[in-house]
Amino acid sequence: MKIQINETFITDNSNECEKGCYFLITNSNSKYENDAKNKGALIINEEEARKLLNINKDIKIIGITGTNGKTTTAAAIYSILIDLGKKVFLCGTRGAFCNDERVANKSLTTGFLLELLSYLKIATDNNCEYFVMEVSSHAIAQNRYGNMKFAAKIYTNLTQDHLDFHKTFENYAECKASFFQDECLKIINQDAYKFSYNIKGAITYGIENPALYSVKAYTLNDGIDAVFAIKNELYEISSPLRGVFNIYNLLAAFACVNELVKPNKDELINAIANYAGVMGRMQQISNKYGREIIVDFAHTPDGIANVLEAMKHKKLIVVLGAGGNRDKSKRTPMAKIACHYAKTLFLTSDNPRDEEPIEIIKDMIEGLSAEELKNINIVIDRKLAIYKALMAQNKNDCVMILGKGDEDYQEIKGVKYPFLDEKVAIECLEEINNYEEKLKLKGEYV
Repeated sequence: MKIQINETFITDNSNECEKGCYFLITNSNSKYENDAKNKGALIINEEEARKLLNINKDIKIIGITGTNGKTTTAAAIYSILIDLGKKVFLCGTRGAFCNDERVANKSLTTGFLLELLSYLKIATDNNCEYFVMEVSSHAIAQNRYGNMKFAAKIYTNLTQDHLDFHKTFENYAECKASFFQDECLKIINQDAYKFSYNIKGAITYGIENPALYSVKAYTLNDGIDAVFAIKNELYEISSPLRGVFNIYNLLAAFACVNELVKPNKDELINAIANYAGVMGRMQQISNKYGREIIVDFAHTPDGIANVLEAMKHKKLIVVLGAGGNRDKSKRTPMAKIACHYAKTLFLTSDNPRDEEPIEIIKDMIEGLSAEELKNINIVIDRKLAIYKALMAQNKNDCVMILGKGDEDYQEIKGVKYPFLDEKVAIECLEEINNYEEKLKLKGEYV
């Protein structure tokens, strides 16, 4: 990518280099240094790039890592800080936002160094006090964030994912823990502490185990009512979010904001109540037909268990796939968990990438019992699977469409085709309604 500076630019791609430009050297592109020099580029390091971009050193950077909850926790911190009157930048899976305006579309969960510096420049130019970012395990392993100094780091949880990259769960856990070795405010989920490898000097939060930030009581219906506690000081919290997993997300955000900002108690409670969640995470699909349809990004065994557990009081029809060219070991557990909660399960394509969708589904059902297989329908075409799920829906059923959330594409054989679960579900509802209306006109619909 390029960042324009007056009449020249900074790039991290030697193919873009020309005489007089700057080439930012990083651990991932150092082998192209001579190529950049030969094209007349000036080689600069991260600190020199920061000076050229005039990035404010005082911006408080908040990094959130963990298998699940990064996006919701980061967005919660962003929303709460803005409600408290702060100027804030947010970047992660959903794109980049500055003071409540989108400035970049969806990309990697954590961009490479030059992209992050470009965001820090935007944050500087817009007088942001805080910079909130999701930090993936890939970014930690590749040190994409360079020498960024974090004011706070949050560890949400650790469950099975990305073993295609890390090879073993132990490697995955060690990678996450390595993010917390410097000096800054560290906020750790105490209920997942066994995976944190003795991170020193951390503030803890949790529900099940004793922690500095704890939950004294909670109820779950179509939202969350909970009593958060810091030692003996109680905060009565209400939120439209659903599920125990979102209590953890809110508690992490609550701890971070309270530690960094020390806000007025009532203002903090109100700011948490105002946070309505993010698109594609337990998102209720509004429709004129009175159907209960929820779209969620859950794509790990733990993530699927969390969202389905939150809706277990409903009769569930679930649409689920697994991503191609990714950790195969999680496929059967994903299907097994969905079988446990769903009265009917439609297994379909997610982003098959370079794999054949039917082969992915075969991996998902491998080892399932005859009883579990009874309620499974295999429909490779994702739109058709959503259509059939909605056709099977009765008045009191809830259709849960999992795996892609607010992704607006489906990746097949290197091509990203437009596909948004929310939009497709609405289209299917319209088609079902039109079909039923035609049957009524013919007198064939009862």
